[in-house]
Amino acid sequence: MFKKDPLQIIAFQSYGTDSHFYARGRALEDESIDLEKKNIWQLIVNSWKRFETDEIKHVGLDIKLPNNKILKATTDGHGYYKVAETLENLESMANDEGWLSFELSYNDVNIKRNIQNQNRFPGELLIPSQTAQFGVASDIDDTILHTGVVSLLKWRLIYNSIFKSAKSRLPLEGAAELYHKLHRGASGENANPIFYVSHSPWNLYRYLEFFLKQNNFPKGPILLRTLGDLMKKKSLDEKPQKQKEILNLLKTYPNLPFILIGDSGEHDPDIYIEIAEKFPDRILAIYLRSVKHKKRMLRVSNLIKDYKTTQILLVERSEEAIDHARKHGFIA
Repeated sequence: MFKKDPLQIIAFQSYGTDSHFYARGRALEDESIDLEKKNIWQLIVNSWKRFETDEIKHVGLDIKLPNNKILKATTDGHGYYKVAETLENLESMANDEGWLSFELSYNDVNIKRNIQNQNRFPGELLIPSQTAQFGVASDIDDTILHTGVVSLLKWRLIYNSIFKSAKSRLPLEGAAELYHKLHRGASGENANPIFYVSHSPWNLYRYLEFFLKQNNFPKGPILLRTLGDLMKKKSLDEKPQKQKEILNLLKTYPNLPFILIGDSGEHDPDIYIEIAEKFPDRILAIYLRSVKHKKRMLRVSNLIKDYKTTQILLVERSEEAIDHARKHGFIA
C-alpha cells in the first residue's frame, strides 16, 4: 500500500484592519514541491503536483492569534478555507510593517495521519500602517514577471509556468526598485501596502510567493483565484476576479487612495479605468507596462489618449514610472 503524504495548511498572505480579521488558504497533502529545482523532468513533475492536488475537504481548523484567541474555520469541497471575523485591537498585535502572525492547526480528531510541524502552520495578514499614504494594487503577469500572456494561444505562458523554475524566472527590469520606492513613499518610511493581484490560480501561489521573495519585491498579500473560476463561464454583467479584489481593497480601506499597476496586454486598462470612474478621488495614478503587441498597444493608446479622470501613464521602462511618481510626490 502506498504511503500517504503528510498533511499541510497553506495560509495565503491576506489583509485586514484593526477590527477586521480576514484570512484564507488551503488544506492539502504535502507533495514536497522543491521550488529551486531546475531539472526539466522535476519541473514537469512539480507542475503536475501543483494542479493535481489532494485537498483535505470539509475538515475543521483552528486559527490561534497572538493573544491566544482561537478562531474556527472549515475547509470546503476543494480544501479552501476563508475566515472573516470582527475583532478588536488587531493592530496592536502586528509588527512595525503591519504584519500580524497567527498559527493554524487541524482540530478534527478523526485525522490520524502524520501531520508536519506537530500540527502547527504559520499564517500572516497585513494591517496597513497608520503612516501609509496610499496603497498599490499591482498585476503580476507581464507587469513584474514576463509571462507571454499575449503570445499566440498563450503558449509562452504555459511553457514558462511548466518548464521554468521560480528561481530561474527574471523580473522585468527595474520593477523591484519601483515597488520598493512606492512602498517607502514620500517620507521613505511610509510602509505603503503592496497588493499583488493576478488572474493566475491559487495553485501557483507558492511559485509566485517564492519568485517575489527571490527577486526582492516588497512583501505583500498575493490575491489569486480558484482554478474552477478559470473554467467557469461568466455572465455578461459579472466583473473579472481581479476587479472584484481591487474593489474589495477600496471598500476595506475607505480612507486609503490607490495606485494601480498593470500592463497593456489584456484587460487591465479597461478594469482600471472602470474602477477610476467609480472612485475618481481614490485612484492617484494608473501605470501600464507596454507589451510587444501592435494591435493591443494601438487599442490601449486610443483608450487612454483623451482620458482625464485620473493620470494614466503607458511605460516602456520602470524608470518612467519612478520619474512620474517622484514628480507627483508619491515617492522621495
